[in-house]
Amino acid sequence: MDFTIEQENFICIFDVSNRNACINDIRAALPGFDDLELREIADDVLKKLDNMSDDEFSALIFSPAYYDDEMEEV
Repeated sequence: MDFTIEQENFICIFDVSNRNACINDIRAALPGFDDLELREIADDVLKKLDNMSDDEFSALIFSPAYYDDEMEEV
């Protein structure tokens, strides 16, 4: 399951120790998301997480992703 850069960065702020922990953390945070774009990212991420297995999730490495143009500025 492929995540966008925005989705990967979003996931990185939650517990990624296992798929269920990540899902539960995101769902617990949902009521605090006033921004529509952030809610859409959360919904898309939850759909992807719900549709993947624990093994697929554990094979992923989550670290903040950067756009190429952002890397050039650093």
